[in-house]
Amino acid sequence: MGKFYERVARPWFFRMDSEHAHEVGVRMMSRFGSIAPARRALEAWNGMPRRVRPIEVFGLKFPNAVGLAAGFDKNGEAWPAAAAMGFGHVEIGTVTALAQPGNPKPRVFRYPAHEAVINRMGFNNEGAEAVAKRLARLPRPGQRAIPLGINLGKSKVTELERAAEDYLTSFSHLADYADYLALNVSSPNTPNLRQLQDESRLRELLATITCANRERAERKPGARVPILLKIAPDLTWGQIDAVLGVIAEYALDGIIATNTTLARPGFFATVDEAGGLSGAPLRRRSTEIVNFISRATHGRLPIIAVGGIMDATAAAEKLDAGATLVQIYTGMIYRGPFFAAQVARGLADRQRPPGTA
Repeated sequence: MGKFYERVARPWFFRMDSEHAHEVGVRMMSRFGSIAPARRALEAWNGMPRRVRPIEVFGLKFPNAVGLAAGFDKNGEAWPAAAAMGFGHVEIGTVTALAQPGNPKPRVFRYPAHEAVINRMGFNNEGAEAVAKRLARLPRPGQRAIPLGINLGKSKVTELERAAEDYLTSFSHLADYADYLALNVSSPNTPNLRQLQDESRLRELLATITCANRERAERKPGARVPILLKIAPDLTWGQIDAVLGVIAEYALDGIIATNTTLARPGFFATVDEAGGLSGAPLRRRSTEIVNFISRATHGRLPIIAVGGIMDATAAAEKLDAGATLVQIYTGMIYRGPFFAAQVARGLADRQRPPGTA
């Protein structure tokens, strides 16, 4: 399937505008996900062998280490097909409290020679209430083949001083449908969003969300949702230390490292396109940050690693650096819809009990 994609399907997709190709991919995945017999058959085909143990973290079981990163399925339309493609979890969004169109087009740019993408989408989505209504018609937590994460961001029109309230609105709509929630404070494409990584602002946001999560669990035992924070790769080591301190203070369940970068290494120094850079150029920096977090927290804070995973070797590098799970997106653009299954198979030995073949 990988060779077919690279020789036939990818050239067809790459003749399209980048964002249109993405929309076609979402529609195709959504339609396939609605065909239950075909979906279940492919889930069995791409699933892990029975001798492979699931990964247990955040109180959840993941059949393999490879997830679909936020940004692909922004409105929760396509995720039911993710397990059939070999994913061990999927993260939808980013979802904001208010519906918004995102930034002006064009806003997605491929660089095939460098296996990279620059995007400045700007959290285009239908809004938390609409996404919640869609999820209400689909399997709930505990009924799914794989865990579903929901990535939350700030609405563009919401002032920074009211960010916590904005995230809380999304939390209130979507917590019932999430196996875990990710707070995205690191996209470079919403003005001032990354300021929420500053210690004082982050403390306010986490205090608000963790309090709401605690009250929710008090009303309904067992209803607490794991909360993760997604950070930028452009933070300094001191800034990351400060973020980790706030995470520890509010007992978050994990961290996602990292989002796209504003850095422009090598060839990209001459590229005049605003937005976040993803793909192969991000590999080294994201791995360094994963390793830093793992060492700083003595391996006690679960890490989902994202950035530059273009093959199983790059994924294994993230796990060796201290990650528990990995996520891909740009790699799927260049490697095809069953890239997750390829990577998961490449990592399968890490999930086998000692002494099994």
